[in-house]
Amino acid sequence: MRYTWKYIPALLLTPIGRSQFIFSIWHQSWPILSRLARLYRRTLVRNTRVVAVVGSYGKSTTMRAVLTALGQHAHPLSRLNVWSSVARAVLRIRPRDRHAVIEVGISAPGQMATYARIIRPNITVVTSIGSEHNRSLKTLEVTRAEKSEMVRILPTSGIAVLNGDDPNILWMKSQTCARVITFGIDKTNDICASDIILDWPNGTRFKLHADSDTRDLCIRLIGKHMVYPILAAVAVSVAEGFTIDQVIPALEALSPTPGRMEPIHLANGAIILRDDFKSPLETITAVLGTFSSIPARRRFVVFGEVDEPPGSQGPIYQGVGASIARMASHAIFIGRSGVWRHFARGAKRWGLPPERIINVDENLLKAVELLSEDLGPGDVVLIKGRETQRLGRVALALAGRKVKCNIRSCNLLVRCESCPMLERGWEDLKAVI
Repeated sequence: MRYTWKYIPALLLTPIGRSQFIFSIWHQSWPILSRLARLYRRTLVRNTRVVAVVGSYGKSTTMRAVLTALGQHAHPLSRLNVWSSVARAVLRIRPRDRHAVIEVGISAPGQMATYARIIRPNITVVTSIGSEHNRSLKTLEVTRAEKSEMVRILPTSGIAVLNGDDPNILWMKSQTCARVITFGIDKTNDICASDIILDWPNGTRFKLHADSDTRDLCIRLIGKHMVYPILAAVAVSVAEGFTIDQVIPALEALSPTPGRMEPIHLANGAIILRDDFKSPLETITAVLGTFSSIPARRRFVVFGEVDEPPGSQGPIYQGVGASIARMASHAIFIGRSGVWRHFARGAKRWGLPPERIINVDENLLKAVELLSEDLGPGDVVLIKGRETQRLGRVALALAGRKVKCNIRSCNLLVRCESCPMLERGWEDLKAVI
């Protein structure tokens, strides 16, 4: 979605347009808000223990898990993690608050150091290093150096909570004098998991190992890669004086983050697995690994485009198509036709019949129509795509919501299920091109 000054009056006639306009004002206030937030952190809330959550992916679920373990709840705007949103997160802290948890995202070199000076964390959690934003950050080495700024700023009394299964994160141990706690599946980590079993569609079961303690957990999050946020939350809470038995009930009750491995039960007996918030290649690999182990009568994949493919698009999409062919009975692709050809070539090469590989271009409502005719009990549908495609509209329509919005790309900050334009659509407004 792109706006032009010519159509600003039309856009402001909509509730979402007015909301977006207000947010743009907040965004422009970054020079002022950042200075206020930095001063506020150094003075009135200097005694609050602040946890910063950074990484290429997994940040939002990890932030929610840490908040849950610390007995807090996420603010509705906490998922916004750049520029003025970071400053506002600091300004939302109250002097009486014992803890605060702030998610921080970056897209270019130099940003993390700026955020670190404002937040001044006592604890930094690093979830992952991946290919997201590879066009601006170029290499994993640059990415890890940039993310590590939030680790470098930790005081000697601080704590770095690091994903010990990722060598690029483990490297950050050399970048800090703070105490380091590692989490992951490898048994060498301080907080680790074993015997991970998918309990579809209820969640995931595993054994938690923390020092000399072992506990059996059954969480509502779906998939092996969703165990990591729970481990990080345990690491933070134990370091902050909580016992494992204090935090386990809350973590077991934690629901999936919307649009991140979120199961949705349909009236016809089928189940949708939504993972449409973003789609860097690493998350695609993790999601397809989980999807392949789901017991189902038939597996459908509604697949969008890869976020910033780290290399030539042709081989990447052919590889994704091949992976899908090995586990799915039907594949629907939503995206540019040039990308579709590579996707289809890989799927056909690995045995998925051509009639079961469908291209709907960028018309997601066509995908809804095709799926509505065929889904039944025992079927599972994976919806995976980058955020601006808003493939979650497919899930909402299949679940019974009226969906008239069919724009190809959207950068609005509100989720589709809360957007007033979902049912109204944009056809009568010349506000977008």
